[in-house]
Amino acid sequence: MSQDLFDLSGRVAVVIGGTTSLGHAIALGLAGAGADVVASSRRAEQVDRTAEEIEAQGRRTLRMTSDVLERASVHALHDAVLLEFGRADILVNAAGITFKAPTLDLEEADWRRVMETNLTGTLRACQIFGASMVQAGYGRIINIASLSTFVSFHEVAAYSASKAAVASLTRSLAVELAPKGVNVNAIAPGVFPTPLNAKLIQGTPRGEELLMRTPMGRFGRLEELVGAAVFLASEAASFVTGQVIAVDGGFLASGVNR
Repeated sequence: MSQDLFDLSGRVAVVIGGTTSLGHAIALGLAGAGADVVASSRRAEQVDRTAEEIEAQGRRTLRMTSDVLERASVHALHDAVLLEFGRADILVNAAGITFKAPTLDLEEADWRRVMETNLTGTLRACQIFGASMVQAGYGRIINIASLSTFVSFHEVAAYSASKAAVASLTRSLAVELAPKGVNVNAIAPGVFPTPLNAKLIQGTPRGEELLMRTPMGRFGRLEELVGAAVFLASEAASFVTGQVIAVDGGFLASGVNR
């Protein structure tokens, strides 16, 4: 297989939630593969810092904040990208939040907040950027799912439900957009320490259990997500759509590990 299949030179990628944690690693990885990358989030200082890192790789970018809770904000990001670059070939939806509470005690406001960010926020971006991709006849959408898309994690029902729904949304969009040149897939990261989950998994019984259930016996490193993202964004994945690819050290394959 030619290495050119993985070359993203000349492509324009937008990573929403691309200035911290998983999204940040993916944004820099896409830039490293040759794409011009716009990494957007709510905080201007993080957008500026990530833009500097992208430019240091010799790629073009755009400093633009956005908030997936506000449809007008995502529209503004989309319009700015099209004005600057003429198109958006790749969209990565990496914005997300979690909330831990016993399910029977979960407040509806907290449920709605998680769903609005993780699921409806992803839908908004897919609708807005997907429409332009359909018009162009080409696109790659990569959503971020989770291990909890497939298995239950204790006391994070809202997060788990939102990520299961992201996988369903991914498949629905893949079926609808496949005839129009747009591939839609998702990545389900295993356990990667990030500011979002650090208090839950580092030095805790929960973290110990996660390590025990991961055959590789360690947490993931953020750079280990890049290969899957580059693959799904590239011509190497031209016949891949509607899939959720786990990057999890064997977690989902595991039954009894000891």
